[in-house]
Amino acid sequence: MKARSVLDRIYLASTVLAACCLVLICLVVAAQVAGRVVDTLAGAVGGNRPGLYVPSAAEFTGYLFVAASFLALAGTFRHGGHIRVTLLLSRLGGGARHRFEIGCLVFAAVFSGFFCVHSILLAFDSYAFGEVSVGLVPVPLWIPQGFMALGLFVFTIAAIDDLACALRGGRPSCQESADTPLGENFTVPEASGDPAAGSGGHLKKTRNRNTSWTRPS
Repeated sequence: MKARSVLDRIYLASTVLAACCLVLICLVVAAQVAGRVVDTLAGAVGGNRPGLYVPSAAEFTGYLFVAASFLALAGTFRHGGHIRVTLLLSRLGGGARHRFEIGCLVFAAVFSGFFCVHSILLAFDSYAFGEVSVGLVPVPLWIPQGFMALGLFVFTIAAIDDLACALRGGRPSCQESADTPLGENFTVPEASGDPAAGSGGHLKKTRNRNTSWTRPS
């Protein structure tokens, strides 16, 4: 249980960092837009344009977007947020489907681990050779590359975590999270009148677990 709590906190921390990157993107874009508005207004009234802008705004937002994308991989995976093509899985039985899920998780863990290792090596090379961006503000490239490697590292841990759960006979968390919303009942009120119910009646449709529509009594 202690290891489970530690892993969940790692996934949460990575997701929070991704959210912070998105907030920073919004702030940079808002500051850039505000600077252009002030310049435009100053020029419209005949004054001198102050030249307000965020240096290397495009580079900063690009790096933050990369960091947010990779840092959010693990949390999205654990909550079943990634797109899953289940055309083949839906036609397999319980045992065969479970073995196929294990194979997919093995591939995901190996594939992400491979990219994680090479991303770390790329960041080390950029640090060793002092590589920087070509924008107005020279940003050391190992910083965005390091966030990319960190996101891939956490995602690899998440894939191995789910693989270990599947090997023990359990359901991967990504599968549970992805299947749960589809199994919950929900009611959709419809404003159109029902002739059988009389004037001004309302039709309620309830979707159950087998995805059929039923009329409540």
